[in-house]
Amino acid sequence: MPTRGQRCYDITAPVAEWVRREELSDGLLCAFVTHTTASLTIQENADARVQDDLVSALDRLAPPDAPYTHNDEGPDDMPGHIKAMMCGANVALPCAAGRLALGVWQALYLLEHRNRARTRTVHLTFVGR
Repeated sequence: MPTRGQRCYDITAPVAEWVRREELSDGLLCAFVTHTTASLTIQENADARVQDDLVSALDRLAPPDAPYTHNDEGPDDMPGHIKAMMCGANVALPCAAGRLALGVWQALYLLEHRNRARTRTVHLTFVGR
């Protein structure tokens, strides 16, 4: 998954397409991001201001100008680790009848916690039929 810097990226469509392409039906889909400065979450998709506010809130909780000792990779690195730890690297999504069983206002988001563009890997594992 390509990112263009710190923000929330809606990855629901490509994940739903994977479920469809693999002809999966009923079960549990586990999504896992393989990076220590990115995370996954399920959040509201109706108003983009929600994602903006989430990014702002995370910045207040882990500000880039705090006196971190791990600072070799830039001022956004250690805050990225903290944000990823708070948000988590994995989510579980139920699937029913070959579709993600998300609520009306829910979407799966990849949260990029670093400032510059990156490519992030999300592994998908399905348990069910």
